[in-house]
Amino acid sequence: MKFEPYEIGRLDKGGANIRLCGRVIGPASGPHIVMLASLGRPGSDFDEVARTLAAAGYCVTLPEPRGIGGSIGPLDGLTLHDLADDVAAVIETQCKTPVTLLGHAFGNRLARTMAADHAPLVSRLVLLACGGLIEIPEAALKALVDCFDENLSPEEHMECVRYGFFAKGNDPQIWRDGWHRDVMLMQSSAVRRTPVEDWWEAGGQPMLVVQATEDAIALPANAHDLKVRLGARVTLVDLPNAGHAMLPEQPEKIVSAIRKFVESGERD
Repeated sequence: MKFEPYEIGRLDKGGANIRLCGRVIGPASGPHIVMLASLGRPGSDFDEVARTLAAAGYCVTLPEPRGIGGSIGPLDGLTLHDLADDVAAVIETQCKTPVTLLGHAFGNRLARTMAADHAPLVSRLVLLACGGLIEIPEAALKALVDCFDENLSPEEHMECVRYGFFAKGNDPQIWRDGWHRDVMLMQSSAVRRTPVEDWWEAGGQPMLVVQATEDAIALPANAHDLKVRLGARVTLVDLPNAGHAMLPEQPEKIVSAIRKFVESGERD
């Protein structure tokens, strides 16, 4: 799955013409799942998971955020609500609704905002690395921020990626590239400008929470707190031998958890 992002939606908002690009793979007749990437990262982070789901009959949409892959629009003064509107425009253009909406790390905050703001478009949520409530430890936060520092040596950069994103013994080289500083700054600002209570409990849909047991950034306490708060609405799956990156570390187990959650819901 190496084809380039193409236009998958447009939005006119506040006088700005927003062009949204990404990729759609898999049969249109299958269950529709939309995947939102981590902070400053591209949709290609999902490629292995998306390819496997598409082969199983799913229709997977991988939108790129403003600033990546041809997606364009203002980057200043945004909230998560603005970015959720972008996602809604893609879903309304490309998908059979309601969709399963998956968010990884930053994308989990955006997915929950989207589900709260546009509930009729979303049937269920899959949250990977769902932080946002429990504070990130100082060393992990520094590693996260430094992953976007273009002045680091390649060796220093990879050590930040390893420390912040990968479980002990897992190879971080697959995430050597794909760090978009301007997008990270835009998304971080949008998070700060949006109250946590606007998105924390999403829109009432069932949730699958996949929690890496060695995540140094989105600590497991976040996922377990969400399970305690929302009870039976949350299905919690712990994922050993994975850190914050999780997708390149345990793709087969993530696909298995997604399919079990989606397909059991369709039989209910």
